[in-house]
Amino acid sequence: MGKLDGKVAIITGGSGGIGRAAAKLFAGEGGRIILVDLDADALQAAVADIGAEQAAPVIADVSDAAQTQAYVAAAVERFGGVDVALLNAGIEGTVTPISEYTEEMFDKVMAVNVRGVFLGLKYIMPAMSTRGGGSIVITSSTAGIRAAGGMSAYVTSKHAVIGLMRTAALEGAELNIRVNTVNPAPIDTRMMTSIEEQRGLPAGDRANRPMARRLPLQRYGEPDEVARLMLFLGSNDSSFCTGGVYMVDGGVSAGQV
Repeated sequence: MGKLDGKVAIITGGSGGIGRAAAKLFAGEGGRIILVDLDADALQAAVADIGAEQAAPVIADVSDAAQTQAYVAAAVERFGGVDVALLNAGIEGTVTPISEYTEEMFDKVMAVNVRGVFLGLKYIMPAMSTRGGGSIVITSSTAGIRAAGGMSAYVTSKHAVIGLMRTAALEGAELNIRVNTVNPAPIDTRMMTSIEEQRGLPAGDRANRPMARRLPLQRYGEPDEVARLMLFLGSNDSSFCTGGVYMVDGGVSAGQV
C-alpha cells in the first residue's frame, strides 16, 4: 500500500522543480493530486507525467482569494476533498540592496510567498476539517531562519510563513490538522539559477558553483530530496508532528547560532 492511498493533495507551485517532484512522488504513493500554478503549458506537462486519472491542473494566482477558493473547490469537485496540502508556490524576487529594492517587487514577493500561504490556510483548513483533518506542509527556506544580503523580500517572506505555520498548527490541532514547514537550502532548480545569474555567478557550471561550496555537503540539493521530506510530513508517518520547522539543507543550519 502507498503512504497516500485514498488521499487527495493540493500542491501549489506544482509545475516547478520541487512541486513537480513532490507531485510525482505523492502520486506514486497513491495520492490524487490537484496541481496549481500559473504556467498552463508546464502544468499540462506535469499532469501528463503523472496521468490525468490521478492528477488535474488548476491555473490560479495563489495571491488571489477567489482563485484560491477555486482551486480548493476543484479538489473537492474532482476528487472529493482535501487531505494534504503543499503550499509551495514562491518567487525569489530580485537580488538588490534594501536601499534600491523597489516597493513593487517587495509587494509582489510578499503577495505570492506570504499572502498565498495565508489564503491557502484560510480556505484549505475548513475543507480539510470536513474530512476529519489532514496535513499542511509549507515551503519555507533556510532564509526563514537566517538572512542573505540583497534578498530582503524573500528572507522576510520565508520568516513570515514560519509564523503563519506556528499559528495554524495551534489553531488546527483541535481539528486534527497538522501544519509544518520544510526549509530547504539551495536546491538545483530554476530559482537557484536565477539567483546565481543575478549575483553574477557561473550558473551553467554545475561543477563550480560557489554557493554550493558553502554547504557542508558541498552541493545543492535535488528536488526529490525535498519531496521525500514533504511526503513524510504529508503522510501518517508524521502523525505526531505539528508546528515544526524541518530543515533539508545539507548541514548549513548546523553552523548557525
